[in-house]
Amino acid sequence: MFIGRERELTALQNQYNSSKFEFTVIYGRRRVGKTAIINEFVKDKDVIYFTGVESNEKQNLENFSQSIMSYKSDLPQGSEFTSFQDALEFVFKLAQEKRIVLVIDEYPYVAKASKSLASTLQLMIDKHKDASKLFLILCGSSMSYMEDHVLAYKAPLYGRRTAQLKVQPFEFMEACKHFPKFAAEDKAIAYGIVGGTPQYLLQLDDGLSIKENIKKIFLNPSSFLFEEPTNLLKQEVREPAIYNAIITAIATGGTKLSEISSKVGEDTSVCATYIRNLISLGIVKKETPYGESSGRKTIYSIEDNMFRFWYRFVAENTSVISRGADELAYKRIEPYLSDYMGAVFEDISKQHLWNELLNDNCPVNFTDIGRWWGTNKKTRQQEEIDIMGVQDKTTALFGECKWTNEKVDLAVLEKLIERSELFNYKNKHFYLFAKSGFTKGCIRKAEEMGNVRLVEYSEMLKEVK
Repeated sequence: MFIGRERELTALQNQYNSSKFEFTVIYGRRRVGKTAIINEFVKDKDVIYFTGVESNEKQNLENFSQSIMSYKSDLPQGSEFTSFQDALEFVFKLAQEKRIVLVIDEYPYVAKASKSLASTLQLMIDKHKDASKLFLILCGSSMSYMEDHVLAYKAPLYGRRTAQLKVQPFEFMEACKHFPKFAAEDKAIAYGIVGGTPQYLLQLDDGLSIKENIKKIFLNPSSFLFEEPTNLLKQEVREPAIYNAIITAIATGGTKLSEISSKVGEDTSVCATYIRNLISLGIVKKETPYGESSGRKTIYSIEDNMFRFWYRFVAENTSVISRGADELAYKRIEPYLSDYMGAVFEDISKQHLWNELLNDNCPVNFTDIGRWWGTNKKTRQQEEIDIMGVQDKTTALFGECKWTNEKVDLAVLEKLIERSELFNYKNKHFYLFAKSGFTKGCIRKAEEMGNVRLVEYSEMLKEVK
C-alpha cells in the first residue's frame, strides 16, 4: 500500500498537466522511496520506464531499447538502437502526438557508463522541447552525482530542468501511518529506532511489541537492518572504513571536530571533508547554538534515527548478536532507551511547532527553530534551551521537552523562564512538551501567565490523519 507523498505527487501531476515538454530531476538517498513515488505517479499514464544498471554502455543501451520496445510493441523484434542519441530521438518524436513520460531511473549508473549521455540529452532537449510533449524524469540515488553533474551550474543539463524534487525521509506524523496498531508511546519509539525512511519503516510489524521488533530487525544477524549501515556506506562512499569510524566517534560522544579527529586518529581537515559528505547524505547534522554563526561552538550529531540507534546500540553488541543472544543484547539496550528517546522527542516537538506555524496556530512567526546552548555570564554555568525560535527583535519562543514517565512540574517551567532571561526579548512565549502530562501547579502557573503552551505527547498524535 502506497502511503503519503501527496506534495510530491501533486507537484508531478501539475507538471504533467501542462502538456508541454517538462524535465524533472528527482533525487534523494537510497531507500527513501523515490522509485515508489514515480511508480505511483505513472501507474495510469503512458510511460517508458528504464532503470540503469551498474554495467557498461552497451548493456544499458540494450536495456533502454527493450524498455522502448515494451512500450512500442509494433516495433520488429530485435530493433535495438545503435546509440542513445537514436533512442532518445525516437522517444522525443513519439511524444510529439501524445503525452509520454520517460523515466530514467538510477541515472548516474547510465551516465557514468556513457560519458556523452548528458550532452546528448542536452542536444535532444534543445532540439525537440518546443515540439514534443515528453515528460522526462531523471532519478538518482547518488546525491553527490545528481547535485554535481545534473543540477550544478557547470553541468551540461543545467538550465534544462523545469523542476526538481529532493525526496526526504518521512517526518513523524507521516511515519505513523505505517504502524497504526502501535500504542502511542510505541509510535514514537518506532520512529526513534528506524526514522522516516520508507524501506526501514516497512521492516516494522505493528502486530508485535517494540521489544520484539527490535529483536527481529536489529538483533537478528540475518535481518535487513543488521548490516544496513555498513552496506549503505559501501554503496555511497569510496572509503567506508573511515566514514564508519567517524560515525562511531560521533555516536560514542565525540561531538566537536577535535574530539572526532582524536577518536578517529585523522587530522581535523581530513575529518571535516568526510563529515561534509555524511551531512550531504543526511546521516550526520551540523549544529551551532541557535542564532549564532560562529563555527567555534559547532557540534555534530547523527541525524538519521536508524543510524543513530544502530551505532548507539547494535554496533557494540554485534559479537553477542552474531551468536544468537538477542535477549542478552536487548537487556543491554533497554535501560538506555528512555534516555535515547530524549533527542527523538525534541525532534518530534520541533516538527509539531512547524505544523503549528504552517497552520497559522503559532504565536511566534519564526523563520527557523533550533537548540541553544552557552554560558550564563552571571553563574558561569553552561545552560541549554531545547527549542528556540525568533520572530523579530522583540518576539521569541522558548521550549523544553521531557520524555519521562513523570509529569512535568512547575520547576521545569520556572527554569525555562529563568534561562529565557539570558535574551532581551520583550515578548516571550513558552512551550513545554511532555510525554506524560503536567502537574496541577505547572498547569495553574501556565494559565496565570497566559503566554505558555503545555503540549502533551498524546495531543501531537491527533495530527495523524
